[in-house]
Amino acid sequence: MNEAGRLVHCAGAALVAALLARGAAAEPAPYASRPEVQAFIHEVVERHGFVEKELVFLFSRVRPVEPVLKAISAPPDKARSWPEYRSLFLNERRIALGTEFWRSQRRALARAEREFGVPAEYIVAILGVETLYGRNTGRYRVVDALSTLAFDYPPRADFFRDELVSYLLMARDEGLDVFSLRGSYAGAFGMPQFMPGSARRYAVDFDSSGAIDLSRSAADAIGSVANFLLRHGWHPGEAVLVPASVQGEAWRAYATGSVEPLYTMAELSSAGVSAAQAPAPSERVALIELGGAGTTAEYRLGLQNFYALTRYNRSAFYACAVHDLAAAIRSRVASKRPR
Repeated sequence: MNEAGRLVHCAGAALVAALLARGAAAEPAPYASRPEVQAFIHEVVERHGFVEKELVFLFSRVRPVEPVLKAISAPPDKARSWPEYRSLFLNERRIALGTEFWRSQRRALARAEREFGVPAEYIVAILGVETLYGRNTGRYRVVDALSTLAFDYPPRADFFRDELVSYLLMARDEGLDVFSLRGSYAGAFGMPQFMPGSARRYAVDFDSSGAIDLSRSAADAIGSVANFLLRHGWHPGEAVLVPASVQGEAWRAYATGSVEPLYTMAELSSAGVSAAQAPAPSERVALIELGGAGTTAEYRLGLQNFYALTRYNRSAFYACAVHDLAAAIRSRVASKRPR
């Protein structure tokens, strides 16, 4: 699940259905002809110094994309249990491809670990979960997806208009063809599936080519993921998750679903939470309960670095899957090293 998957919700489904039905009879008009888009163009010209006629021409080539609206308004999938979710990402294919990716990019990964303090396995695991190491980056033109959501999806229009502005600025700054990048239905792109705003804030030219290319440069993707995690509070050299067990009932007050490390280990210990490798009593952690219908719950203590992983995707399942995949890949890489 990528950074953009958090945006999916069913709000506005009836509205989207009406928009699709309205446009089904005829080819939708280009965005440049719509008053709200003309106002957007004027604002972008005023605030960011674009040439108006160039933006008018650009939006004359952009039209709503119906599958984007259908995708973002689709009902959520049936809730998966932790074992079901984990099995989607912790499998032989991802481990094998992750091991291969690590070997081919060992220099960039080692450098990222030195400069940002993020272990190579977590960078590799995120790229594996997000796009299977660049194999599944999305099929929609980013400008089409963002424009569709900015102007035809009112529930999140403000967010997507900001992302559209970020995309235009990024394309101008990097000298990109606006129509060249493809990504997810929500506009996330490249191996790390960054939204344009995140790309502008956290992406780095890690291969020193003079440009940032998250789609074709594995080094840029590696450095950008590491920079993202560091900028979101990663603490070099510290743990991520610790297996835990619970007794009694007092612990339930601390298993709130929050991924933020709010409680001290001392508080949790007094509530019946224990761990073989427990953090210091004063260290703040989150109690993570992993379960689902028909499964036996599993418990872990999430530390600050776990919280940093959830800034990539707010799901505790996501961050735990990244952690477990990272451990599996590191073990496979270590087992294959020459003796």
